Amino acid sequence: MLPAWANASSHLPTPEERARYPWLSASVPVRALEATFPPPAGYTRLEVAPDTFAAWLRGLPLRPPGTPVQDFQGGGILAGTDGRLAAVAELDAGSADLQQCADSILRLHAEWLWATNQKARIAYRFTSGHLASWSAYAAGDRPRISGAKVTWERKAPASSTRATFRAYLDLVFTYAGTLSLQAEKNRPGREDVRPGDFFVTGGSPGHTVLVLDVAQDVKGRRIALIGQGFTPAQDFHVLSSGRQGPWFSLEAPEVATPFWKPFPWASLRRFAAPGK
Repeated sequence: MLPAWANASSHLPTPEERARYPWLSASVPVRALEATFPPPAGYTRLEVAPDTFAAWLRGLPLRPPGTPVQDFQGGGILAGTDGRLAAVAELDAGSADLQQCADSILRLHAEWLWATNQKARIAYRFTSGHLASWSAYAAGDRPRISGAKVTWERKAPASSTRATFRAYLDLVFTYAGTLSLQAEKNRPGREDVRPGDFFVTGGSPGHTVLVLDVAQDVKGRRIALIGQGFTPAQDFHVLSSGRQGPWFSLEAPEVATPFWKPFPWASLRRFAAPGK
């Protein structure tokens, strides 16, 4: 039997939702993360500014209750009734083993910038440190990679279509990863954690999880909804802490999630503000 918080009804995406989450199909039912997971009694969501990554994540479309996690080939990863699973995002995992843990976070961040008309700010670093910008890729630039050296050459026709954007993201997924995210210089403290931040342990293997929402009580104690992709490339999903449900405590020296060793607060990162 599914827990009560997993029973939010699904609906066909509204025109506004399809504009905010442009990969959505008009015929596939979804439910919004914010409506699906209200904070526990005594907690209220942190205030976030409109049009921010944090606000965008709160509307993240989810598949119907009981949906399993599948890999990029349709193979089973987690049953829909697995106690460590709260929900599955309505987001494709791609057709190759590329969109793994770090890549899922990069995908969501890039989709937010795309949907909010900040396309010129879509740019991420490879593990080597080289910058891969959507603007250059859309103009026809393609990387020439030799070991740790990356140069860009104008090799393709200019294109700004969604198909070209997905090809750009697959390129980023190929050469970026947990080490790229770990290198982000914006390192908020635990008192400032907010939706859109992520915990990351860089390495091979490494892992990263995304803070999807944060709530607090009158004493300032905080809890969070946390999501992840994983290896092999698979559906991005909202985690559950088991009997405590989908909200994870942020009060301990480390943040424990079901599939990885606990993340210390020193591993918290945040994408740089647009334009910086």
